[in-house]
Amino acid sequence: MRVGIVGLGLIGGSFAKAYHESKDWEVYAYDSSKKILDLALLAEDIDGVLDETTIPGCDLLLIALYPQDIIQYLKEKASIISKNTIVIDCGGTKRNICKVGFEIAKQYGFTFVGGHPMAGRHYAGYKYSLANLYDGMAMVLVPEHCDNMAWLEHIKELLKPARFGMITVTTAENHDKMIAFTSQMAHVVSNAFIKSPTAREHHGYSAGSYKDLTRVAWLNEEMWSALFLENRDYLIEEIKFLRDELKKYEDALEQEDQEYLKALLKEGKERKVEVDGR
Repeated sequence: MRVGIVGLGLIGGSFAKAYHESKDWEVYAYDSSKKILDLALLAEDIDGVLDETTIPGCDLLLIALYPQDIIQYLKEKASIISKNTIVIDCGGTKRNICKVGFEIAKQYGFTFVGGHPMAGRHYAGYKYSLANLYDGMAMVLVPEHCDNMAWLEHIKELLKPARFGMITVTTAENHDKMIAFTSQMAHVVSNAFIKSPTAREHHGYSAGSYKDLTRVAWLNEEMWSALFLENRDYLIEEIKFLRDELKKYEDALEQEDQEYLKALLKEGKERKVEVDGR
């Protein structure tokens, strides 16, 4: 079996290392940085370079680039992708990518599936990629049609070397709505929160709650700005909702209304139990 991996950043590099650990797979990769590609070859994380000669022989093609670069890569390479290849992108948004991906796949005869591995670190790049990054984590899949169980089992088999703990199948629309809340909003809040002037004086006063809230403030601004703009409609909805909720807490404090403040805190605690069981 042969996997082709496009992009050797944190996501693509981790896929390369995971698949290379599986002796049943040959790993071929491409990265725009020759230095990174040479490093992966030297470390023996990949078996060769993914190019026009090796792309046609891939059973699985994983594209781990920024959203617009994924679309551009598909347009440029579609004519040499085998009809037997399953192509899965790893972008953080799905609507635009899947719209183009499904159209191109239909035109050239291969199978395209939107994908989003729900794992990451606040460090970016191949240097920080890990063979076990996806162990037990979720992989979101967005197929053109969601009614083929045999197809799903085949995809699961192809993704087995990454050792995902869960496969979630959904639509592009639902993916982008959910990701605005579970991922993008968390990065916005963390990034905005750390800008408080008080943050410069936190040493000696902070513990777990500070670390939990600010972990993802350390982000790749090029990648996240692109993802935010791709999904701006759903992200704006979440930002407006949070702004309105914070205003309630502000009002309770300004009015010195302890009963209202207790009710707000109790509501949040109960919602946490409701959605997460703890």
